[in-house]
Amino acid sequence: MTWFAYTLIAILVITSALLTMLILLHRGKGGGLSSMFGGGVSSSLAGSSVAERNLDRYTILVGVVWFACIVGLGLWLRIAMNGS
Repeated sequence: MTWFAYTLIAILVITSALLTMLILLHRGKGGGLSSMFGGGVSSSLAGSSVAERNLDRYTILVGVVWFACIVGLGLWLRIAMNGS
């Protein structure tokens, strides 16, 4: 049964790296810390492009998989602690 935990940990590490990369790929909306230091020049577009919408979808999908791994590890740990 430890293969399940190792698999979840591997998926968790991969999705953590992917989630970090996907979040960093998002364009800043302005008004944050970056605009305080001179990065506030931004063009306001009426809508988001297809690439941005797909990036949002991928980020949400990877976030859901990441969250499922966290919950799965928590449940596995609870079962493993009660079983021994």
